[in-house]
Amino acid sequence: MNVPADYTAPASDQPLLRAILRGSMKSLFRGMIRPPVPIATQRAVLRLMTSGMPTAKGVSRSAERIAGRPCEWHRPDSGGPPVVLYLHGGAYLIGSPATHRTLCAGIAARGDVSVCALDYRLAPEDPYPAARDDAVAAFQALLARGFKPTEIALAGDSAGGNLVLVTALRLRELGMPAPAALVCLSPVVDFSFNQLHAPSAGDPLLNLSWIEQAIRAYCPPGVARDAPGLSPINADLSSLAPLLIQVGEEEMLLNDSFRLAEKARTAGVKVQLELYPGLWHVFQVNTGVFQAADHAVDRIVEFLNRTVRKSVG
Repeated sequence: MNVPADYTAPASDQPLLRAILRGSMKSLFRGMIRPPVPIATQRAVLRLMTSGMPTAKGVSRSAERIAGRPCEWHRPDSGGPPVVLYLHGGAYLIGSPATHRTLCAGIAARGDVSVCALDYRLAPEDPYPAARDDAVAAFQALLARGFKPTEIALAGDSAGGNLVLVTALRLRELGMPAPAALVCLSPVVDFSFNQLHAPSAGDPLLNLSWIEQAIRAYCPPGVARDAPGLSPINADLSSLAPLLIQVGEEEMLLNDSFRLAEKARTAGVKVQLELYPGLWHVFQVNTGVFQAADHAVDRIVEFLNRTVRKSVG
């Protein structure tokens, strides 16, 4: 698509590690997380793949509950606001706060912010709008705990990026205060998936059969896939909070990020679109190991400092 990025990251200077990470993702994630592998097995595989990943030092982690749902809090030694409500990816089928500990702890440590990773309900047990309702309730619970809207950012990756957008839109529909900022890492914005990118090197994580499985499980009968609540690219995006979008060059969802940036800008939203050459879907989960992921997380922190911290006394 002919949409300019606001920032294009330098090429990764760890080519061997990049190749190893890419190869392992292709063989393990793409090889095992797809039909006909049962969803319960897919969830177990992802938990196993992420169980040994390192987490940042100087951050405490605690299992708690918020708005009736489990969550994990990552708090730096300083504690206090601001807070990031993190919504994990996984096609609304798999994933949990545990599978995203490295990334959440990295944001907390590098940004000196508290991160609340929500364990929202998943499909097929709980299809749309269960996840959105859980995220809205969690945001409301943060307000009830005394956090100001200007002290809260919503962040998420892949399906979690979709959830960031539809949660913000739902808050606006309900007349609730808006969060201070939105962070979307390779978000899904269009459940019709009719404008997917075909990277020359292939996508080491995503495959069409898994995407179709997710659509069937998450989208309830009678709800069109292009409905704004599922596909925020078709929603009125005006008045949304400042938006950071990060996307890898070698992933099927590249066009979703570019389309979102274009439409949000047209609606008057402050958008920062960042492109990461040679990288794949949600490479940021490798923070603490992969320098390109650390760089991306540092860019997230810079964005939060501009949009959230300035309104915190």
